[in-house]
Amino acid sequence: MKIGELANLTHTQVETIRYYEREGLLPETARTGGNYRIYGDAHAARLSFIRHCRGLDMTLDEIRVLLHFKDAPSENCGEVNALLDEHIGHVAERIRELRTLEKQLKSLREQCRETQDAGHCGILNELTEIARHPGGLRDHAGHVHGAHKRTASRKAMPETTGHAR
Repeated sequence: MKIGELANLTHTQVETIRYYEREGLLPETARTGGNYRIYGDAHAARLSFIRHCRGLDMTLDEIRVLLHFKDAPSENCGEVNALLDEHIGHVAERIRELRTLEKQLKSLREQCRETQDAGHCGILNELTEIARHPGGLRDHAGHVHGAHKRTASRKAMPETTGHAR
């Protein structure tokens, strides 16, 4: 199948498939005489595995490790267990950060209990005050990257950029 068919089959953007190829997550494919890539069922299965791991918020490096062990089924999976334990720890930390963020947002929401003109909005005024202090937003907002669904403006960037840890 061609890349467009693989994209449709796996619900993955063509750009993302090419990105995974550049990153070495998908193996190089055979090409037709017209220089089109030809993919098989193994590519679709591997891509689906990668997509599922990304859905679990795993980084590309974590997925590389998992793919290594998938490609070497006779190796001991102790490193896979350790990787997942570490990832669970990252998720637990993000949950703690998100709970803190939720508390901060609720506190901020209490600054404006009723609608009024924006010039007297307690939320906007508090955000403005926090922003005036050096490092204010970092100290007060606690934003957790990756916590939002993708928006239309972010779709141009491959979803596979991984989060920093």
